[in-house]
Amino acid sequence: MTDYDQLDAWIDQHFDEEVRFLQALVQVPTDTPPGNNAPHAKRTAELLAGFGLQAEKHAVPEAEVKAAGLQSITNLIVRRHYAAGGRTIALNAHGDVVPPGEGWTHDPYGGEIVDGKIYGRATAVSKGDFASFTFAVRALEALQSAGAPLKGNVELHFTYDEEFGGEMGPGWLLKNGLTKPDLMIAAGFSYEVVTAHNGCLQMEVTVHGKMAHAAIPDTGIDALQGAVTILNALYAQNLKYKQVTSKVPGIQHPYLNVGRIEGGTNTNVVPGKVSLKLDRRMIPEEDPVAVEADIRRVIAEATASFPGITVDIRRILLARSLKPLAGNQPLVDAIQKHGQALFGQPIPAMGTPLYTDVRLYGEAGIPGVIYGAGPRSVLESHAKRADERLDLEDLRRATKVIARTLRDLLQ
Repeated sequence: MTDYDQLDAWIDQHFDEEVRFLQALVQVPTDTPPGNNAPHAKRTAELLAGFGLQAEKHAVPEAEVKAAGLQSITNLIVRRHYAAGGRTIALNAHGDVVPPGEGWTHDPYGGEIVDGKIYGRATAVSKGDFASFTFAVRALEALQSAGAPLKGNVELHFTYDEEFGGEMGPGWLLKNGLTKPDLMIAAGFSYEVVTAHNGCLQMEVTVHGKMAHAAIPDTGIDALQGAVTILNALYAQNLKYKQVTSKVPGIQHPYLNVGRIEGGTNTNVVPGKVSLKLDRRMIPEEDPVAVEADIRRVIAEATASFPGITVDIRRILLARSLKPLAGNQPLVDAIQKHGQALFGQPIPAMGTPLYTDVRLYGEAGIPGVIYGAGPRSVLESHAKRADERLDLEDLRRATKVIARTLRDLLQ
């Protein structure tokens, strides 16, 4: 048997155990918000210890967590050291998830298995890759115990701040000098290896007018009408974004979404204040500074046409895009080779319109890619929707791809 055959066989032999591990992870909620994620880290560390994998527990100080709008975060690092002289490869997956929402036909925290799929919040994004990465490392170490020489190190980074931008997750680990790998693989899907992704700028725009009784509206200044003027200007700008195209396969054009609007006090009161939150996705070719300046310009020009209205603008999040770093090619080559062998089809290297906390590794100069257990698309996985699910055969094969890739890179 080749090393690859031995890795595959070990994963097959322990696959029921891998599924039980994933079920246990899904059964501990990590809804963000509110973002009370330390209990999940504690449970994960307990499960890892049962495999002989000791996790360092890095609790983010409460004041920093609260300032980020969350409740508790403990990030985990598992370090596995082999012979000297090789590279350090990090495998990162995030445990925080959006709340389940409505419309589920399966318990979102049940980990129920039906027709070869496991259902539950975070099965696909990305507790599934807690499982694929952990069992890939375990298979690798079984191979080492059988005599295969390994050089370098592997680190598992299980973090809890992707939904809020990652600064309290990978960003915090990197900022505090707790890790500096040579290469990294982040949780993703099985049928493509992602080398680039969009950036994201989120802003809160608060429109101030003057409250008044609805019976005498002329004595007030309607903040909602001012907000509508701003919205119309932003949506007109959105049409122009479609004329800008990215050269990165898988990424099309910039776009803007207004996802939340709040304001007013009662039906019979002219609104004195309205706030809206916008999300502007940036293609890798765009400059975030210029993007933000342009949005502020559009809002200022719209406001100028509505006398009496004032506006406050606050940046909520700036997530820069992930751009391919030249050093990621060994990762791309290995994943494409083993992905094609195990999935029976080419695994394209491409970009994604999503944004992730992988960018923080890229900003630190660490070449990385996004690859893991999952279907061909976010839509197919039902991620962030009801009945999120993961095909167990995708989990099995992706675990093998990761294990084989680590074998190639640790020699």
